[in-house]
Amino acid sequence: MTDQLDVLLSLETPDAFPQFPYTPYSIQRDLMRHLYTAIESSKLAIIESPTGTGKTLSLLCGALQWLGDDHDRAKRGKLDALGSQNDSSTEPAWVIEQTVARARRELEVREEELEERLERARQREIAMRMKDNARVTKRRKLDHQAADNDSDEDDFLPEDEGSGQSETVKAYQKWKNASAEDEEDPVCTKIFFASRTHTQLSQLKGELLKTPGGKTTRIVPLASRKNLCINDDLRRSGVDIDEGCRSMLSGDKGKRCPHLPPSDEVSQMLDFRDHILASPKDIEELVTLGQELKTCPYFASRRAIPAAQIVSLPYNLLLQKSAREATGIDVKGHVVIIDEAHNLIDTLLSIHSMTLSLQTVRDSLEQLRAYHDRFKGRLAGRHLVQLRRLTNVVAAVEKFCIEQGKAMIKPNAGEQSKMWAVQDVEAALGRAAEGINLLEVNAYLRSSKLARKAASYVEKQKRKQEGDRTEPGSVKSLKLVSPPLHAIEGFLTTLSSASADGRIFVNAAPSKHAGQDPFVVLKYQLLNPSPPFREIVENARSVILAGGTMSPIFVFEQQLLPFLPTSDLLSFSCGHVIPPENLNAVVLSKGPGGHSLTFNFEKRSDENLMKELGMILFNLANVVPDGLVVFVPSYSFLTSVKKCWRRALFTEPNDGSSVEEVLRSYATTISSGGSKGALLLAVVGAKLSEGLNFSDGLARAVVLVGLPYANLRSAELQERLRFVRESASSGKGAGGRDAGMELYENMCMRAVNQSVGRAIRHRNDWAALVFVDSRYATPRVKDKLPGWIGKQLETTDTYGKAAGSLARFYARKKAELAGPTV
Repeated sequence: MTDQLDVLLSLETPDAFPQFPYTPYSIQRDLMRHLYTAIESSKLAIIESPTGTGKTLSLLCGALQWLGDDHDRAKRGKLDALGSQNDSSTEPAWVIEQTVARARRELEVREEELEERLERARQREIAMRMKDNARVTKRRKLDHQAADNDSDEDDFLPEDEGSGQSETVKAYQKWKNASAEDEEDPVCTKIFFASRTHTQLSQLKGELLKTPGGKTTRIVPLASRKNLCINDDLRRSGVDIDEGCRSMLSGDKGKRCPHLPPSDEVSQMLDFRDHILASPKDIEELVTLGQELKTCPYFASRRAIPAAQIVSLPYNLLLQKSAREATGIDVKGHVVIIDEAHNLIDTLLSIHSMTLSLQTVRDSLEQLRAYHDRFKGRLAGRHLVQLRRLTNVVAAVEKFCIEQGKAMIKPNAGEQSKMWAVQDVEAALGRAAEGINLLEVNAYLRSSKLARKAASYVEKQKRKQEGDRTEPGSVKSLKLVSPPLHAIEGFLTTLSSASADGRIFVNAAPSKHAGQDPFVVLKYQLLNPSPPFREIVENARSVILAGGTMSPIFVFEQQLLPFLPTSDLLSFSCGHVIPPENLNAVVLSKGPGGHSLTFNFEKRSDENLMKELGMILFNLANVVPDGLVVFVPSYSFLTSVKKCWRRALFTEPNDGSSVEEVLRSYATTISSGGSKGALLLAVVGAKLSEGLNFSDGLARAVVLVGLPYANLRSAELQERLRFVRESASSGKGAGGRDAGMELYENMCMRAVNQSVGRAIRHRNDWAALVFVDSRYATPRVKDKLPGWIGKQLETTDTYGKAAGSLARFYARKKAELAGPTV
């Protein structure tokens, strides 16, 4: 009967989506239909929709439509199942009807109670905003009465291995248990919406508020402690926020964070939870609300997850299993949408890789030995044995680093790199550590919380030696950096990964001081992004990968989803919403002087080539109104391009710290009027090419100079290409080409496509795209540009023809803006 109900209650993909606030374009409606079908049929979908086509809003509306339909279905299913169970009952019909009616009412009452609570929270928010002093908070004072004596050292003793839970999980569990009988929210199917940055997630809130029911949709934004901490003393102290928070989770009143209510005073946390669920908020608003309520936003947001309809979160909280467990995220049976998924593979490889320096190893060893000397008389036998084993393992890592570094360094040579298979490093360390089981030692390090306890003890001793009289419960008494043993733990964890999925690189450079050991860094590089992603796919009801530049889709199938049957995969790609006359895309194969334009690495310093580029940009500056954005392959190339321009020149800073300031100055120059406009030089793959919008006058032309191929001499890149080549069934990619070189080219073109996607942000926007390199005219490169660009791309044999096409485009747009003449 259950199977029959499942069939009867299956949802048919709708033609209309009332959640969409406007009349959708056909491509937007098609996107929502494909999304709905994928979720309902429990499939993984790869969706490509160019930037400026309303992708995020379409994703939201399609998912919300399914979520609402699924909620109604679930309610009907429960009632129908109850009725069918009673069909064979001997009870009278009126009894059965009453039973079903009572069950229906119970479901409705729970939802009504939740909505009433949230409505009260909404009214409180309105009242808070009306008060002039609503944002003025009075900090609680820390109570420092703990005596600094030997009894405090109990805090430094390792925890029993059976506990296994972090302070975060235990603290959260206390509040959850304390409030379970008080108020149990209905747990509903939810959408986990992940994106790369908090800025992009903040934009999600704006899109949600455009929808008819957006103001009351229950959305919970998740973020790290660093983003959500409201403890001003902790933030100002320079303490590592994560470690400082964990240290203040437990203990007596003098050591606890003042914004963390005790487990027997859950009303504050529940009140904050209701405020979060009452109306959409971004991270900044959560922080402000936490300050007003004097309650921790980090833990309150997690308390709100069960009743949430949408949970927004950055990549790292979703993609790392350890982060999901620490945050209380369980995707089983829920919908996962990953926006900006064009860089998903690189993100997975990055966040599951790690580095460990020789100096960190030595710091760890120093802490372990100091800890052993102080506590060896107080430790239980099993702790003492494990501590000595751990010390031997860390000493073995130190020896391995020194020996490898000395063997690799060559006279008058710079940094050297050597690749190791994971199992070879594991074997070498096992021999050096006298056959100790590395996985067993790492399990103890993790369960005992020894990394933080040893670091805290050593920090306390240093303060004593320096005569620091800071109270032990104060923020200033916390250690200032993340414990070095955390890095050891991460490194040992990588050794437990499937050895074929990653490699370890030993990088060594000579010391600046004679007679000292070389500077050595061990780096674990994940090569296979599939295993960490597989668990998400297999647990979630449906996974949606969306982005503006997802092609070629076979790359995701081959590298990320080799385990997924093709029958479980849907793909959708659409064109742009702009009319053809709003885009002019041209390839410049030759410069004004007639020289062929090929900006490969060997020719980038060619004087004639740089003169040609200077003339091209000078000519474009004369014809392009407002903003001209030029993307170049690297920062070194950007430096060589800087010349004296007719218009204001802005360049992307290489440290990324002042990007926003440069962008504001660039925009201000354009908006101030005048005919000169401004020119912005940026780097492909840097911040300005990822996620920042150059709509309307900010970019009336985007210029791509050269092709941004990665450094093929990199040992890490070479190993990744070799891994992909060996993993491909025949070693070949699309069209029978070498799979490694296919990946190499795709990496380049995805970066190009992200850069050109910064312009043309809506239907009425317009711009020219200028590709300055003859290789863009070749079919292999041209075919990897977005379809909406490729079908309009002009390739000419002379500079004059291309320049004429651009001149006519801007003349036509100038006439359109001027309006009809009388």
